[in-house]
Amino acid sequence: MAEVHERRDTGSAEYDLSLIPTWSILLAAIFFVGLQYLFHFKMPHRHGELLAMRIAMGFFWGSALSSYALLAGYVSRDVKRRNMSAPLWMLMVILMPAGIGAIVYFLVRQPVVSRCPHCSTELQAGYNFCPQCRFQTAPVCGQCFRSVQITDIYCSNCGHDLAADGSPRRLRAYHDE
Repeated sequence: MAEVHERRDTGSAEYDLSLIPTWSILLAAIFFVGLQYLFHFKMPHRHGELLAMRIAMGFFWGSALSSYALLAGYVSRDVKRRNMSAPLWMLMVILMPAGIGAIVYFLVRQPVVSRCPHCSTELQAGYNFCPQCRFQTAPVCGQCFRSVQITDIYCSNCGHDLAADGSPRRLRAYHDE
């Protein structure tokens, strides 16, 4: 029976959203509900006076602070995937005004680092072979050694028949043999 190793799709929106921690979601909900309470019950007003403005301001500020809490949660997890300093980036995101810290983070963040399944060496995105143990982590053409898709029959670069390469069994498990 062919052994199939699943690989996480780190570029999908669902995976990126799953990086937001529970504490951040709860904090965002508290911010949103707290600001609704503040604008509707604690701020001085007469019945019906500027109701539309209070609703709009409560929604705007609640959404803004909630989004910022979710962003801080996302950065707290994403920074660990990229082997960057978590305390430094969390301080920058939280303390720099107007979200400038988050903008700087997204501009200078490092590529996602994964581990070799064979020897646990850190691998940057795009590596087809581990530089320590030569473990093949992605399918490549046996003639030109460029990346190919797992479902390709022929190399899109040189036209080589990929079935003749004898690629590792974990990479051939997707083909109908």
